[in-house]
Amino acid sequence: MARERLDRIIIKDLLLRCIVGINPEERVHKQDVVVTVVLYADLSKSAASDDIDDTVNYKTIKDEIVALVEGSSFLLVEKLAQRIADVCLKNRLVEGARVRVEKPGALRFARSVGVELFRRRMSGSS
Repeated sequence: MARERLDRIIIKDLLLRCIVGINPEERVHKQDVVVTVVLYADLSKSAASDDIDDTVNYKTIKDEIVALVEGSSFLLVEKLAQRIADVCLKNRLVEGARVRVEKPGALRFARSVGVELFRRRMSGSS
């Protein structure tokens, strides 16, 4: 991400359901998770061309995230967030991804608990 400017595409508050957690009851029934993703990419070409082929197709990425999460069964929210980041970075135009995964109501007295991570494309990766 050596460019001076990286633009962002934000997919905010996807409400999904999956198996995630270490407690026995969490391994039986799907729970709500809230996913927010920020995709870092250079959007100048698509801003000039107005052509979908010049940009990150965020609907495709959203569909892949939904399929991953809804079909997943992880012990840790951290692992789920990493796999979501992996999905985002498969797109050749995405140079970095910030992923937040929250479990509403997972802790008493807290609205939610979650993790946020940032991953970037390794140099030479495509």
